[in-house]
Amino acid sequence: MKNILVLLFTFTMIGANAQKTVSYADGSQKLEGVFYSPQKANGNAVLLLPAWLGIDNNAKENAAELAKLGYKTLVADIYGVDKRPKDQNEAAKMAGYYKNNVKEYQTRIRLALNELVKNGANPDKIAVIGYCFGGTGALEAARTNMKVRGVVSFHGGLGRDAARTIEPITPKVLVLHGADDPFAPEAEIKAFQDEMRKAKADWQMTYYGNSVHGFTHKDAGTDNSTGMAYNEKAAKRSWQAMLDFFAEIFK
Repeated sequence: MKNILVLLFTFTMIGANAQKTVSYADGSQKLEGVFYSPQKANGNAVLLLPAWLGIDNNAKENAAELAKLGYKTLVADIYGVDKRPKDQNEAAKMAGYYKNNVKEYQTRIRLALNELVKNGANPDKIAVIGYCFGGTGALEAARTNMKVRGVVSFHGGLGRDAARTIEPITPKVLVLHGADDPFAPEAEIKAFQDEMRKAKADWQMTYYGNSVHGFTHKDAGTDNSTGMAYNEKAAKRSWQAMLDFFAEIFK
């Protein structure tokens, strides 16, 4: 019986992907991300930037799924270990700060990329993905030409300060967008698309019908009238679009 238990325990450990907390810092600010190491690595890695509530269940579940597919994945800590938002109001204020102080946001993303490499990721084979506020961060990684193959924004904010100079964009860009997202005005979408053209970016933008903001978040409810709701079809289709994008940029 003892041998059977040992064998069962061994099988469970072999079949699981390793997960660990990664501690790093931005000056005196302590940061703490979550790193997922796949059982069978495919040689590629993903930095996942979470939505405005920080490292939530949605981010961790998606990172775990990516690890199952062979991607070394780090969920970045943007706010800091002692600055976790307690509710939506706090999250809105904190995310708003980084949107208005974009260089600080960029710094936190770069620090997370460094940690991903320190944990074994090939620096030449990294993608950045982000959800909502994190989607904005993924686009910032592209705008500043961080050393990544490509970026994916899931229902992310597209806006940027119009006074910023538009530089050529090297990473490939994929934007996955709810067609009925009330938080993305038509003018903002048009400005983003014009930016991509001026930046000579290799970009794609896919719209999902009957989808509003947060369509990948299972805990967002299903009432589109609130402006933020889960859409199972859009969530599955956008996930597959990301995987197809990865197949292209990592080939």
